[in-house]
Amino acid sequence: MLLPQTKEREYRFRLALRMVLPIFALVLALILHTFYTSQKTISTSFYIEAVLVLLFSIYFIFYLIYKGFDTKITDNISKTFTREYIYNYLKEEIKNSREYTLLLISVDNLYEINKRYGIKYGDKVLFEVVLWIAEYLKTKEIINFPIGRIKGGDFIIGFSGDKEQYKTIIELMCLKSEEFKVDDIEIQISAALNDIRFSKNIDYLIENLFELQNSNKNSKYLTPIQEIIDPSDLEYFVIQAIKKRDITFFIQEVFEDEKATLKECFIKLNTTEQKILHQKDYMKILDKLRLMHEYDIIVLEEVIEICKKSKDEKFALSIAPTSIRNPVVLTKIKELFQKNECVKGRIILLFSENEYFPKIEKFNSYLKQLKELGITIAVDRLGSIHTSFLYLRDLDIDMVRFDSFYSKKMDKNRYKNILSGFNTMAHEKGMKTWAKMIEDEESRELFKDVGVNYLQGRFLAPLEKIKE
Repeated sequence: MLLPQTKEREYRFRLALRMVLPIFALVLALILHTFYTSQKTISTSFYIEAVLVLLFSIYFIFYLIYKGFDTKITDNISKTFTREYIYNYLKEEIKNSREYTLLLISVDNLYEINKRYGIKYGDKVLFEVVLWIAEYLKTKEIINFPIGRIKGGDFIIGFSGDKEQYKTIIELMCLKSEEFKVDDIEIQISAALNDIRFSKNIDYLIENLFELQNSNKNSKYLTPIQEIIDPSDLEYFVIQAIKKRDITFFIQEVFEDEKATLKECFIKLNTTEQKILHQKDYMKILDKLRLMHEYDIIVLEEVIEICKKSKDEKFALSIAPTSIRNPVVLTKIKELFQKNECVKGRIILLFSENEYFPKIEKFNSYLKQLKELGITIAVDRLGSIHTSFLYLRDLDIDMVRFDSFYSKKMDKNRYKNILSGFNTMAHEKGMKTWAKMIEDEESRELFKDVGVNYLQGRFLAPLEKIKE
């Protein structure tokens, strides 16, 4: 048992004991008084009853103390419902409602507030944000709504009705929050909205809200249009596709000096209903179901087979960095390349991740083992996430690919100096550079002027299906 648990039990016991002693003393005094004043007339049953009353009183007090701690329903900091209570509350609401909406509201810069101003101010911000939300919704005649804190600065709110009733109200709230401050501390708030048409499972709904919130941060709309797939069905489709290796491959040529020198593989899973699942739909499911490593091995095996049927062509595919660092996956990759010597020097593994892996020497040792097999290592999304820049600096890699942000922007030339700087850094470290999603002549000329080695996009070559 952990020390906090031990201390908690001791605290509860001492509290219960302090409450029991006065009752014990009163019952004992009553018995003694009755014994001395009515010794001749008192019946034996009185003593039995008195002892039973005492025992039941002690048991009842101990039960109340221990049970009372277990059934706490409000969060100490924000004064909202606890995660356990809000989950149970919303489950009942959803179960008994034909239409119900969940709203996720997050204080995005809570970590920065805690770091800069201290955790006491962070706690104050959470409480003030909840009050501000309540006051705003009150002006829209929305009162007595359930709100609970599920983690950090993330709150869940439940509303009766479908999401269309609340969409405009919440969008306006997010706009008004840009002016909201607590003691001159800037507060960054984001939100996401969905209803039970997506799913009646509270866990699926809340997971989806976080996904929507992440995509909403660069959009003024709270609920982007998307095809709704029941989450339980989606999990089933993913499991079956992995189990049956029911995968569709698309490739796109990548050009160096006007010549196609390699091809990138894009992987889609096929469902039992003859639909295609795109990566944005199933990648999170793979992580959740702990199938990512198995998926990466299956895809690599299929790409090796495609590679063997082609004539000296190079193929690039994305892989999870956690797979690269997994000894079991690494051993399997070694086995595959030892059995297929013909693919040596023809496979490029692309990866990116949002959080920097601190054991960089260990990471480099894994990459070294892959490079010894003849695998080219590339880091993706350079210039968009800080981790890719740190890996450019710290990892022994062969290639970097710029994030599509720089090719999709209308005012592309505005970022030319940034691209040029990253490109120069990579070249000075002996790495090749790569730009994707080239959709027009302007983009192609920009990246050519900067000196990027590889160019890719629909303007240069279409996607082609090669395997079902």
